Amino acid sequence: MARVNELKRQLKPGQVYRREDLAPYSNAVDRHLALLVQDGTLHKIAQGLYYFPKKTAFGASPPDDETLIRSFLKDKRFLLTSPNSYNALGVGTTQLYNKRIVYNLKRHEQVTLNGKTFFFHKTPYFPKKATPEFLLVDLVNNLGSLAEEREQVLKNTLAKAKTVDLNKLKHAVEAYGHSKTKKLFHPVLAEMKNTRYAQAAPV
Repeated sequence: MARVNELKRQLKPGQVYRREDLAPYSNAVDRHLALLVQDGTLHKIAQGLYYFPKKTAFGASPPDDETLIRSFLKDKRFLLTSPNSYNALGVGTTQLYNKRIVYNLKRHEQVTLNGKTFFFHKTPYFPKKATPEFLLVDLVNNLGSLAEEREQVLKNTLAKAKTVDLNKLKHAVEAYGHSKTKKLFHPVLAEMKNTRYAQAAPV
């Protein structure tokens, strides 16, 4: 039990641990982890992945998605987003999707963690934060997967694009847009650029 207690002392509420993170603190890590899962100290999320729950007035809270993915990937460089994020753009998307997308540098697969399904997309190109400009580009990249009337959503998206910052949109298009997406946005960028020049021209 002394070794199990030593393992317990390494745990912090709300954190997710890989088996390899805890192995240095045990001389029989698999047996000790099994005991901690059995007595409810740890929750097993997936193979080799464990959660030490944070206690609240309503019971044990589940791990937040960011913490879960950070431990799963062993990397903090990722962007977690969802098609639901498009709804805030006001371009006609209203569906709610049970889909979580993780842009990252390591994995390309579908994984279920703690009962949630995550779609990992391996790509070297994603921002640290899902800005409106990125979401406009990302929406057009993924237009074919949406349940809404796509032509109308595309029309609304390109119209919405004219209301955001030109430089930020240009960067998002060039950095994150698929080839077809870039073709769709280039006339919009050109129009925005011409409008800005016209407004800046002396009367």
